[in-house]
Amino acid sequence: MQIPSHTFLITGGSSGLGAACARLLASLGANVVIADLNEPAGERVAGELGASARFAKTDVTDEAQVSAAIEVAVSSFGRLDGAVSCAGILGAARIVGKSRPHDLQLFSRIVQVNLIGTFNVLRLAAAAMAANPPAADGERGIVINTSSVAAFEGQIGQAAYAASKGGVASLTLPAARELARFGIRVMAIAPGMFDTAMMSAAPDEVRSSLIDRIPFPSRPGRPEEFASLVREIIENRFLNGSVIRLDGALRMAAK
Repeated sequence: MQIPSHTFLITGGSSGLGAACARLLASLGANVVIADLNEPAGERVAGELGASARFAKTDVTDEAQVSAAIEVAVSSFGRLDGAVSCAGILGAARIVGKSRPHDLQLFSRIVQVNLIGTFNVLRLAAAAMAANPPAADGERGIVINTSSVAAFEGQIGQAAYAASKGGVASLTLPAARELARFGIRVMAIAPGMFDTAMMSAAPDEVRSSLIDRIPFPSRPGRPEEFASLVREIIENRFLNGSVIRLDGALRMAAK
């Protein structure tokens, strides 16, 4: 898919990985809709990007709000060509803690946002893109979801997060197979440790431990590096149905 003049919905687009994607795609001539709960930050990024950007306050778990964000894309720019799902939350707890079992509401909330929210965006964006006229190779759209290395090497205390991101990884191939008849590709990126506000909220000892385990380059990933991979996935039509690790060869230990 060519990026210029195409329209992309980016969830979690007001900061971190999502904001980096919005900035890069807009710089390449795309239209972007920033879908996020953080209204001041989202409006700020959209304002920075100018006429090619819109902000839509969006809870990814809410069908009506995601549908409204897609309508912003269609009404503002004529169609939706891609969705990049970066919205997500962290949460840590042991299955059997010192005083009680893992809080079920916490587990449900993390899965609700990270997995069900991702699927909600996928299904609604795909329905909109299926109506697009086919381009080269019959392509009508692209969906890029965000998994995590925790999907494969979840640490102690990451049961909920790893389960949610493992679900995103497992969703990739069946979704790509099913949506192939519409010419819609589905990919996922599994980032390691990245320099984002969400990761900054982690305890210093956790951050230091992860950085020490990154072989090269021995630093957190930069949001711009995530966005660069998103660009390659969009432009390379033969990338489909796979999860790509982006982690500097990090392999997480049990704790």
